[in-house]
Amino acid sequence: MQERQREQPSLTLQLPSPLVEVRDERLERHGVRLWVKRDDLIHPELPGNKWRKLKYNLAAAAEQGHTTLLTFGGAYSNHIRATAAAGWYFGFATIGVIRGEEHLPLNPSLRYAVSRGMRLTYLDRTTYRAKHTPEVIERLRREWGDFYLLPEGGSNELAVRGCAELPAEIKTDFDVICCPVGTGGTLAGISGGLKAGQRAWGFSVLKGGEFLADEVRRLQRRAFGADIGNWSIAYDFHFGGYAKRKPELEAFIADFAHRHGVTLDWIYTAKMMFGIFACVEQGRIAPGTRIVAVITG
Repeated sequence: MQERQREQPSLTLQLPSPLVEVRDERLERHGVRLWVKRDDLIHPELPGNKWRKLKYNLAAAAEQGHTTLLTFGGAYSNHIRATAAAGWYFGFATIGVIRGEEHLPLNPSLRYAVSRGMRLTYLDRTTYRAKHTPEVIERLRREWGDFYLLPEGGSNELAVRGCAELPAEIKTDFDVICCPVGTGGTLAGISGGLKAGQRAWGFSVLKGGEFLADEVRRLQRRAFGADIGNWSIAYDFHFGGYAKRKPELEAFIADFAHRHGVTLDWIYTAKMMFGIFACVEQGRIAPGTRIVAVITG
């Protein structure tokens, strides 16, 4: 008997995502106003910059006739989860190429990806560092057949164009928009969507993340034809590196949740928000500045 085809699930996105002002005396005494752009509320399975990065890539994959998406990530990658969800909702098969060895039972992130139909394969860490070379890609095509390739973190020129749509959703006047930076795609896109006189400020979550500036410039040249130049990156709020944290950050997350009812993700958004408050206290952000902080999910 022929297996009955799965009914395509519906997808409802909350766009534009909400913009909420954060009233905090630590900012107000310096004359700084802060709004949070709640991209984490766009969709439970495709939150924040994940949807913005995938939007035009999904369209391109469909237009090119692809039926399978392949992408890369660590064992706890939010991008892996989001790609699995996108495949589920938009009718693509998905393959997740995971850094390192397989560990069973699967952790919650990978278990979720599998529940959304993603097939997993693993690359040792040496091979994984060469994941975008023609040799590795050809090996994956021999193993898995044809696929639409999404880079690790989802950051390419199509992702940048999706992120560039964010500033136009903000109807409140602002001077600076902030986001965490892991691969550079969100910052590259947001910068490209700003009006004259506005700036974008990224907060690196990586130790030794100075290479990210070159990556932002590369992505902007691919997406817009030029480095726009209205952005900068702070490198001193990584708390030890990617997916690392310290008691000071934990205390800030708990205090922010108590004051404002928003629990910040400790890998990305908490480091950005900590950096904003620290820069205000240090005088690196001028009195009177109006800031939007993007909660990227």
